[in-house]
Amino acid sequence: MQRLYDFLRRHPTGVDTFWAVLLCGIAMLEVTGRGVGAAPKLLAVPSVLAMGAVVSLRRKWTRPMFWTAVGTGVYQLLTGTEAHTADFGMLMILYTVAASAEVSRRFSRTAFAIGMTASPLYALRFHVDKGDTTDNVFFTLFAIVPFALAWVLGDSLRTRRAYYAQLVERNQRLEKEREAQAKVAVAAERARIARELHDVVAHNVSVMVVQADGAAYVMDVAPEQAKEALQTISGTGRQALAEMRRLLGVLRTGEPQESEDYVPQPDVEQIEVLVEQVRAAGLTVEFEVEGAPRKLPSGVELTAYRIVQEALTNTRKHGGPDAKASVRLVYFDDGLGLLVEDDGRGAAHELYEDGGADGAGHGLIGMRERVGMVGGTLDAGPRPGGGFRISALLPLKKK
Repeated sequence: MQRLYDFLRRHPTGVDTFWAVLLCGIAMLEVTGRGVGAAPKLLAVPSVLAMGAVVSLRRKWTRPMFWTAVGTGVYQLLTGTEAHTADFGMLMILYTVAASAEVSRRFSRTAFAIGMTASPLYALRFHVDKGDTTDNVFFTLFAIVPFALAWVLGDSLRTRRAYYAQLVERNQRLEKEREAQAKVAVAAERARIARELHDVVAHNVSVMVVQADGAAYVMDVAPEQAKEALQTISGTGRQALAEMRRLLGVLRTGEPQESEDYVPQPDVEQIEVLVEQVRAAGLTVEFEVEGAPRKLPSGVELTAYRIVQEALTNTRKHGGPDAKASVRLVYFDDGLGLLVEDDGRGAAHELYEDGGADGAGHGLIGMRERVGMVGGTLDAGPRPGGGFRISALLPLKKK
């Protein structure tokens, strides 16, 4: 059954030709069986063949076949050929015109108007002279109904097809939009992970390098200090590995992994731990908290931690051997304020790894991206009298 349905869909003209041959055969039997002379029978043959062609080719050449049907009807009126079974093709071509999307609405309405005249003209030509006006009117009205139904059914099918085509187009458009949004989301996620990896690697590797240099310097004269430096290197390395495992776990599964090998996402409370770690690496850091500490949105907490981490890392790397830093957190009613300052070489040194004093490197860019994602503001630049300052305001709700 499915094969037959597929065949009919692939060969509509062949199906129409079958019906055309069937209608023409029935019409020829009907015409030859009428008790009329040979001449009227011969005059009826062209109309039968013409309507057969209309039925067979109505989908391939809709407009020409409609006018062929109109011409055949006029021919029958002029020659006095009475209606036969092949005239059913007039209903079929009217339905096809109304249903075809290749035919304009204007032409379809014109075809409907012409179709509505077929029955009255036939009644005037063959039934008026038979006397009973009531029967003539009834016949005319009854004969109009099939033409009206044919056009209405075709027009309804055309409307449904157009609606379905709109749905398909809309679904395709939405699918493309979803694909575009997915690509944007992937790009944003890659940028986020790149920032996370940058912060983890830049900070922890910097600490390890400083401690390694210090251990090598005091290895012979102060073995205990060298031992402490090596322990700091070991702990820092483990922490870096744990954070990288967390990021890779998110990449693999899309969700953070619950395991002892993974560390939780950094938050504001861990800033103090970060400061202690930096102090252990040899940088003097003052830490101050103003206001009542409270739980903040995870995005705000992570952003605050990464800003402090990035600022202290660059101070340690580029501020000079005697640089000092200060970290100040201020809890407002509607947000969190951050102020990280150092008294190092400031604008004269390369503050960020791929840029100079103008802050054109990835460090400052990453900070601005993070702050922008939570709807905050960032101000970074040289301090009066030397050093560098980074100030950020992170709102509790994204603007």
